[in-house]
Amino acid sequence: MKFERYGIGIAKGMLLTLTHLFRPPLTIQYPEEKLTVSRRIRGNELVWFIDKCTGCATCAKSCPQGNIEIVTRKGEESKYVIEKFEVDTGRCMFCGLCVESCPYDALAMGMGYERAQYRRQDMVLSKEDLSPSESRVPSGYYRPQIEAKLPKQSLLIYWDKNRKDGGQKLKLIALSKKRGWGV
Repeated sequence: MKFERYGIGIAKGMLLTLTHLFRPPLTIQYPEEKLTVSRRIRGNELVWFIDKCTGCATCAKSCPQGNIEIVTRKGEESKYVIEKFEVDTGRCMFCGLCVESCPYDALAMGMGYERAQYRRQDMVLSKEDLSPSESRVPSGYYRPQIEAKLPKQSLLIYWDKNRKDGGQKLKLIALSKKRGWGV
């Protein structure tokens, strides 16, 4: 064993550990404090805009698991009236295909990520549960017009020292040009 081969790596690792020791912590007190998540998050909820929906059921057809159930009937002037719109979020994998396939932008991913329930029946969301409210905000996933109105993410880690919009600034630690043996 040569110090030249193993000792320099240990010294660099200890130096990195010491630099992290004197940084401010990245920990938050989660239930009381919450970070602003990314604007394009695919949260585990959907937001349905009833005024934009025509009842074409394109979202239900594009769902690979068949979690969206739409029941419509013919209304006045040969338009569809939506009687039932349900999404089983307990089985949903939140892939976003329903959001991408909607031609009228009537469906959007939500920003929420705390949807745990004790019973499976509570995971089936009806029309009233899917409508936008103060607690159910649409995310900017596949909807750039919504993304522009949302706040920026509160925890960003980046290397740029001149950046002024949120996040924690990190300093670049110079590494040696030689990154190991045989490289």
